[in-house]
Amino acid sequence: MELTGAEIIVRFLKDEGVEHLFGYPGGAVLHIYDELYKQDDVKHILTRHEQAATHAADGYARSTGKPGVALVTSGPGATNAVTGIATAYLDSIPMVVITGQVPTSLIGNDAFQEVDAVGITRPCAKHNFLVKDVKDLAVTLKKAFYIATTGRPGPVVVDVPKDVTADRTRYSYPKRISMRSYNPVIKGHKGQIKRASNMMLKAKRPIIYSGGGVILDNASKQLTDLARLLNAPVTNTSMGLGGYPATDRQFLGMLGMHGTYEANMAISHCDLLIAIGARFDDRVTGNIEKFAPRAKIIHVDIDPASISKNVRVDVPIVGGVTNVVKDMIKLINESDNEADAGAIEKWWAQIEEWRGKDVA
Repeated sequence: MELTGAEIIVRFLKDEGVEHLFGYPGGAVLHIYDELYKQDDVKHILTRHEQAATHAADGYARSTGKPGVALVTSGPGATNAVTGIATAYLDSIPMVVITGQVPTSLIGNDAFQEVDAVGITRPCAKHNFLVKDVKDLAVTLKKAFYIATTGRPGPVVVDVPKDVTADRTRYSYPKRISMRSYNPVIKGHKGQIKRASNMMLKAKRPIIYSGGGVILDNASKQLTDLARLLNAPVTNTSMGLGGYPATDRQFLGMLGMHGTYEANMAISHCDLLIAIGARFDDRVTGNIEKFAPRAKIIHVDIDPASISKNVRVDVPIVGGVTNVVKDMIKLINESDNEADAGAIEKWWAQIEEWRGKDVA
């Protein structure tokens, strides 16, 4: 039996396990809304503005760990969604945004409520697609969810012309997807992890700087285990808050312009900075020339484009935070070398002195 493109979208969302869809209707997506109305499995949450739909999908993804899904119409619907898409992109939030588009025969004719959604969202989305054939619709949606939720997560835009939602084809849910040009690295390079582990054992003033990657990869336990093993202080970015116990003695609070005195002083005086799932944002670094001037830097991140992008690092490790930190802990435990406990005690004495200062 053949289904319309609109029926395929709704059926796919159900098969993909999507429970909530945030959106605002318009002419280009009316076929999709008609099909949403006929079923109860995918619950549509009506917002008052497309920007609110993408922000709601973003918030849903942050709180549940599932990809947020938004549906908006063409033209002003797509452009209104851009702010929410950009927010999710910068914060690495998994999201799929389905945008309506004018019929394929009118694309490029400056038709009513036509904008180049692919061109507009290219700088602020992890990836985007324009579906020109209903036969490609299900596979494209599967690719969108796969890209959005793997590697460094992010928003993916799927632009669907109105005639594609009306055209018919046979539907089967694509259980697996293979993309030759997209293969995110999950395991870190063993040689680089070994180098990093040796540097950690030799460090006299180490500090762990952790970010949102710890949260996104559910690596809080691994981060805590590594901090305990090294007896190293931990500082978080705002995206990394919650990745390490905030009441723990080893936690120094946030760093950067919104951070604590002790965290910033420790960064300025450390001899080894271990960056885990963080991207050296300007709110953290300030003047890059003066950031961690005495430190060798280890950087663990799943996104190779983030490594040495803002700050040059000495040991880059591309991989998932959980896997890399597990491997680090294993190598440190197996090593014949031990950390300099006396030097670490002096480091903590200095940190406690900074902690005791009233700098409010």
